[in-house]
Amino acid sequence: MGEAKRRKAALGDTYGKEPNILPWLPITKTQAERIYKITTKGAWIGIGLTVFLWITIRFIGPAFGWWNVV
Repeated sequence: MGEAKRRKAALGDTYGKEPNILPWLPITKTQAERIYKITTKGAWIGIGLTVFLWITIRFIGPAFGWWNVV
């Protein structure tokens, strides 16, 4: 019997399944990496929008006569 067969017999139904990061948190490592990538991208989009709005309000707004916006 090969090592893989012994491992499969020992693990039973959990063989080949990715374990959770924490026992009480039903998120696997792959799911956690995906969540991390999405939240990082969202944070950068938020930073970019904040800079864009700040430039618009600070520099472009007064050029069009919107003095009381700030």
